[in-house]
This record gives sequence, structure tokens and C-alpha cells, in this order.
Amino acid sequence: MSEFINVTVVREANVFFNGGVVSRTVIFPDGTKKTLGIMQPGEYTFNTGAPEIMEILTGELDLKLPGSDLWDRIGGGESFEVPANSSFTMKVLSLTDYCCSFLG
Repeated sequence: MSEFINVTVVREANVFFNGGVVSRTVIFPDGTKKTLGIMQPGEYTFNTGAPEIMEILTGELDLKLPGSDLWDRIGGGESFEVPANSSFTMKVLSLTDYCCSFLG
């Protein structure tokens, strides 16, 4: 899906890691939320409340999911799921465009 129709976009940006990760929140008519964002190269650890699906639209990163000691390479067109109440680490290798869907 390349566009969202009949949604509300929160004007204020979500800024993390001194601007290394920036996103905007999109709210759908049924109340579900997604964020659309950009990640600069760097290493970032995020904590989750609700389960999430991260879709990588463009770019490349190495990912370490909860409970794993292994790093997986993720690129544009791929996605991954993160369980609720956990944390995950990404080593972003190139400018990365993403869409995060909150499932809870």
C-alpha cells in the first residue's frame, strides 16, 4: 500500500536519539495507529508496549530481536514483528524509510 486514505496525521514529529529517528503518527478511522519515519545510520534500541510490525520500505539494517544473540540483515521490502513489552536493537546501515504498525 503506497498511500493511506481518510486518516489523521499528528502534526508534531516523534523525535528519538537526537534526531537520528524521526516519525509521524497516522491514526486510522478505526483508531489503529501507524508511524511513518526515517532512520539515519546508527545503532538504536527501542522498547515496545504493544506488539509491532516494522516494514522497511527502503534502506538496510541489522536487527537483533528479543531473546536472540544473532543479528539479521533486513532490507527494503522486508518486515519483522516485535512482541509487546520487549526491546529490540537495530544497527541502521543506510538511510532507512519505515512504517511501524501497532497491533495492541
